[in-house]
Amino acid sequence: MSTLLHAGRFRLTLNRPLVMGIVNVTPDSFSDGGRYDTLPAALAHARQLLDEGADILDIGGESTRPGAPQVGVEAELARVLPVLHELVQWQVPLSIDTRKTEVMRAALALGVDMVNDIAALEAPGALAAVVDSAAAVCLMHKQGEPQSMQAEPQYQDVVQEVSDYLRQRRALALAAGMAPERIVLDPGFGFGKTLDHNIALFQALPTLVGLGSPLLVGVSRKSMLGKLLGDKPADQRDAASVAAALLAAQVGAAVLRVHAVRDTVDALTIAAALAPNPGAQP
Repeated sequence: MSTLLHAGRFRLTLNRPLVMGIVNVTPDSFSDGGRYDTLPAALAHARQLLDEGADILDIGGESTRPGAPQVGVEAELARVLPVLHELVQWQVPLSIDTRKTEVMRAALALGVDMVNDIAALEAPGALAAVVDSAAAVCLMHKQGEPQSMQAEPQYQDVVQEVSDYLRQRRALALAAGMAPERIVLDPGFGFGKTLDHNIALFQALPTLVGLGSPLLVGVSRKSMLGKLLGDKPADQRDAASVAAALLAAQVGAAVLRVHAVRDTVDALTIAAALAPNPGAQP
């Protein structure tokens, strides 16, 4: 596996976990819906995340939380393009969080460095759009659609099925001409998975990091953490989110998609500095 992620204008080193800060320009995100859905608010939040140590900014104009309604192409473009137009001038790595080919093409034309797609480039034309660019891609697994994906997700073997899907989508991208250094994989925590499925996937991270591409882990503020904490609401899950991110990093996750950037960066810094040395002499 390459130690560099080739993402548009950037070559990002993977000798430590990269922190991806979340910028939701939506009115209905599960965690911070409506807080950053104006251009000034989105830009101020983006600047804050960068100041806190984010390596990548992930811009999304459609909530894909369980039960979220679909957003039309024009509405999504109206939300994200003004933000992206400003951010590309900041010369920082940018990701567009979308499953729509039209939004991908528009964002790539502006100079976005990565496409973060919950549908793993399954939409018509999506694979060609990204392959023909210089951008990286994150291919994610989901079962079903956001409107109904949590109704009754079922697997015979969730780890095997998610692994097989990600291998298949990676192979298709490679066959289409995408360099392996441009591919990131995401098991899709919370996307058509019960709490037990999510736990099984998380505990299998050492296996998933061996699928041939860097692994992105995104569990920040998700309901799986809330359920483990006795149904804590999303705005009280940051400590749990940092703990989960640190656990993922310790088993090889390459990208951590988070809301609480400063706390995550601090935790990673302390872990790197104080990691126990099993070979130390008493």
